[in-house]
This record gives sequence, structure tokens and C-alpha cells, in this order.
Amino acid sequence: MTHIPNLSGFRYINTVFLAAMFFIGLVGPVYAQRAVEILDSQDQHIFTGNEIQYLEDKTGAYTINDVLSPALEGDFRNSATNTPQNYNLKSAYWFRIRIRHNPDSRKNWMLEFFDQTIDDITAYSPNGKGGYSSRSMGDQLPFKNREYSHKNFELNISNSGEYDGTYYFRVKSHQTADAIIVLRSVNRFIKYALDEYFIFGIFYGMVLVFSFYNLMMYLAVRQVQYLYYVLYNLCVGLFEMCIDGVAYQYLWPNAPEWNQYAYGVALFGVSIFALQFTRTLLYTHRKAPALDRFIVWVMVLRTAFFLICLIFNTDWFSYKFVELIPLAVAFYSGIHIYRQGYHPARFFVLGYTFLSIGFIHKLLLMLHVEGLNFGVVTYYSLSICFVLEMIFLSFAIGDKVRVLKTKKDKVQKQMIHQMRLNEKLKDSLNVRLEAQVEARTKEVVEKSAIIEAQNQELTEVNALLEQQKEEILQMNLLLEKDNEVLHTNVVKVTQARVMSTEVDFEEFSRIYPDTDSCFRFLASMKWTSSDHECRKCGHDHYFHGHSPYSRRCSKCDYDESVIAHTIFQNTRIPINKAFYMVFLIYTTKGKISSHKLSEILSIRQGTCWAYASRIKKVMHDRRKEIAASKSGEGWSLLVLDHSLEPA
Repeated sequence: MTHIPNLSGFRYINTVFLAAMFFIGLVGPVYAQRAVEILDSQDQHIFTGNEIQYLEDKTGAYTINDVLSPALEGDFRNSATNTPQNYNLKSAYWFRIRIRHNPDSRKNWMLEFFDQTIDDITAYSPNGKGGYSSRSMGDQLPFKNREYSHKNFELNISNSGEYDGTYYFRVKSHQTADAIIVLRSVNRFIKYALDEYFIFGIFYGMVLVFSFYNLMMYLAVRQVQYLYYVLYNLCVGLFEMCIDGVAYQYLWPNAPEWNQYAYGVALFGVSIFALQFTRTLLYTHRKAPALDRFIVWVMVLRTAFFLICLIFNTDWFSYKFVELIPLAVAFYSGIHIYRQGYHPARFFVLGYTFLSIGFIHKLLLMLHVEGLNFGVVTYYSLSICFVLEMIFLSFAIGDKVRVLKTKKDKVQKQMIHQMRLNEKLKDSLNVRLEAQVEARTKEVVEKSAIIEAQNQELTEVNALLEQQKEEILQMNLLLEKDNEVLHTNVVKVTQARVMSTEVDFEEFSRIYPDTDSCFRFLASMKWTSSDHECRKCGHDHYFHGHSPYSRRCSKCDYDESVIAHTIFQNTRIPINKAFYMVFLIYTTKGKISSHKLSEILSIRQGTCWAYASRIKKVMHDRRKEIAASKSGEGWSLLVLDHSLEPA
């Protein structure tokens, strides 16, 4: 008879097995986390791998009670990397670790977060009785709120009972943060902190020494490259202080808002002054103009990105990979200029090689490339590369100074050589000139003797000439007296001839060629030096008036022009032509026609006719006076028209 197995029992066993596997799968992740035991033999322990678990809170609304609830307790996952991060910056992350407390330990213990750039950390510590106490940390809080005056975030733990305690940490940050949690004794922390701050002192001391030295060089030689290097070093130091948390501790402990993006401002200064230093050190504007223009455009774009971040969203400063562009441009510039044969660029290239290695190493760590984490060296790799870069850039500046000094020495040697040649040439020329001067001096002495003899003869001749000069002066005095008498007689004769109509028109024109001669003649006819009486007040003292040859009364200021009360008053004909017209009409006894006057004087016939009629009327009115006039009065009887009123 065939045996039939009991199927109901088999189903029961299968159901129990599946339930057990489901339970193990449900609670497996919780109990898979290893608890780290507190031991006096081990001063510190860094939580890695399955020792630290995380839970992403996409809403950011989870509380400690939510996290402790069975619904979320099983959602914690082991970290896939040794150093978990907040991969999604919009989410809050919960991290938990387990510590096996040991009350027999004789040391005080603490937990420390290495990444001091985390904005907000809320730590929940178990009290051994099923409850939790909380403490807030982070660089968005004033520095004085920290439990220890240290750049990192520390939390004391209670070790009074023996139990396995689970610690929870809620982390929220605007930039990528590393959840590096370390369990260490207080003694170990103090020793480590002192050593670390000592190293910081060396690093920042080197930055200040390099900066001060190059500042002195700038003040001494006034080369702007030194100033850019000083500003670059100071920005590097400030950036490192922001990253290390030292700046928040010592420079602005009460300004957490500024601390959130101060590193971005420092990093902008690093990029700008690095590129400016590159341009001045490598002479890119002269050796590579196209590359120099490209560097300028990179600086413009970097400045635009900085302003956008500063104005719109300071969280964008966390995109530090942007600095790879200025770094790559400066690195390529050094290689390009070095290939052109500029030797100081080799140290520049070496410095930026180390800096590039540091940046690339940090970038690979951000991308979670395994195998590149070497502990403390890895954490401070960028600072080490900055130190090496500063050293090599100082070598580059020194090499540039050496090259300039070599060129200067070469130029000085050439100048000294040229000066020696000039000295020899000067000596030879001096010898030749001395010989020529000596010969010339001898010649001059001989000629001086001849000239001395001639001077003696000239002196005698001059004495004779001086005597003749005196005689000539006496003769000139006599001739001047005769000329004065002759001139007086000629004037008198000429005037007499004019008045007596014994001259023709051509001779009259030579005697009165212009307005001044006519005015002078009229003045002599109207007044004499002692014959003047003001027509208004009768005063006989006068001054020279405003117009030529006029007279102004010193008492009533009446100014009488030379043509006032003459036949020329109120006429628009030029005075010299009016003189000619009076003379022609007088000499022709009024028989000359207006057409002839117009032809001779170049005046319109109508104007000549009108003025001639006026003159003829005066002649007619004074025909008796003219007929009875004495010799010498002549046509002056027509000129002085006393019947006219002043203008």
C-alpha cells in the first residue's frame, strides 16, 4: 500500500517558513546595523558602511516620533558609500547610528560632525529609558550656541548605563554635506583640536607671510602682479577659512546669514585675481593677445555669475564646479606661454598642476568615486595643493624677477661697454681738439697783433672823424635854422598862392591830399592859439574835443567840431572832395558845370549840382566882400560860413 504524505502538515511548515522570511526581511535592515561599542582602548571611531543608516525625508516634515514609528523604522537604509551625503538638497535626511554604552569606561565621550558647512543639524540622543533629548546645531545658528567653541559640531553623550542606544540626526543644508560622524573621547578631541589648529596656524601664517612679502615687493617695485598675487592669496586664505569653519569662529561669529555665502564671495575673488595675476605675470596682452581677450571675457562672465548669485539666490554659490573654468583657462595660459619660450611660466604650470589635482580630487570625491579617500590627507588635499601652488607661484614671480634682472644686467653691461667706447672716442676727440685749439690760438694771437696795429690806426682816424663830426654838427645846426625859415616862408607862400588862386587843381591836391590836412587847414582858419571863444558861454579856455581838431569848452563842455559854422557843415561829401569843389568853383568863378565836377571828383552829378548851387549862392551873397577882399584871403571867404548854425 502506497504511503501518502500529510499535505496539510507540509502546507503549515511552508506557511511558517514564509512568515519567518517576511519578518526577517522586514526587520532585517534594523538589526543588520552594527552597534559600535565604547572601549577605552579605542579613542575614536568613524562611522562607515552599515554602521550609519539614512532616511530621505522629501517633505521635510518628519518628526522624531514619525521616524521612531514602525511605518518609517524599516525605511532606513545602509549607506552605499563610506561617507553618506544629502544627495537631494530639497530633502531633509535622517541619519542614525548605534552605540553600545559602557559605564565602566573611565573617559568622557562625544560625537562630532566633521562637515562644518551643514546648515541645520538636530541631534536626538537616547536617555536609556526609551526617551530622547534633542539639541540643535549648524552654521545657520550663532557660534555661541555651540557646546564646544570649535569649528566642528560636537555633542556630549551620556555613558552612565549599559545599553545599546540609537542616535538620530536630522540634517538639512543648502549645499552638499558629508555626514562624517565620529565617536571619540574628549581627551582625543582636545589633542586632535590643538594639533588641527596648530596646522591651521601654519597654513594661514604661510598665507599671511606670502601676502606680506609680496605686498612689500609691490610697494618697492610697483609692479601690479605682486598686488594681484597678494589679493589672490588673501582670497584663498579667506575661502579656506570659510570651508574650515575658522572664519565663522573668529571673523563673524554673530553673522550666520553672511556665513552662508561668504565662501562664494571669497571664491569669486580667487577666480578674478588668479586670472588677473595670470595676465600680468605671463604678459598675455603682448605674447598672446587673443588668449588675453578670452581671459577678459571669462572674468566678465564669472562676474556676471557672481552678481546673479548675489542678487537672486545665494544658494547658487554652492556650484563650486564653475571654478574649474577659470582654473582651466589659467592652466592653459601657463602651458601656452611656456611653449612660446617664456621660462618663468614653468613654475606657474607646476603650481596650477597641483591645484588642478586638488580640485579634480575633490570633484571625484563629490562624485563618490571609491578608492580616493585617504583620511586626513584627503580632507585637506585642496589646502595642501593651495600651499604647493603658492610656493610655485612665488618661484614663478622670483624667476620672472630673475629674468628681468638678467636682462637689466645685460643692458647695463652693454651700456657700460658703450660708455667706455664713448670715453675713448671722447679722449681721442679731446686730443684732436686740443691740437686744433692750440693751432688756432697761435693763429689768433698773430691776427690779434695785426688787429692791434690796425686798431691803433683806426683810433687815430676816429679822432680825426670825431673832429669832423663836431664841425658837421655845427653846420647841421645852421642848416636846420635855415630850413625852418625856408619852410615857414614856403608855407606862407603856398597858402598865399592857394588863397589867391595862383595854383591849379593838381597842385591843390598835393597840398591837401587827405581829410587830416583839410581839417588842419580849417582849424588854422577858424582859430588861432589865442583866438577862441565858446559860442554858448563865451569862455575862452578849451580842451581838445572828441573829433580831430575839435575844441571843447572847459566850462560848459560844448564840443565844437572843425567843420561847424563852415560851408562844409552838414555835407555828406568827403571833406577833401568838398575842398576841391569849393576851390574849383572859386577859381572858375562859378562857371564850371556840375557834369565836369562829377567827372573830376567821381561824385554823382545831382550831388555836385546841389552842393555847387549852395557854394554859388554863398559867392553871390558875398560878392561884395570877395571883390573887396585883400590879397591872401581868397576863397576862405566862402569857407567860413557864419550864417550856419552848429550841427
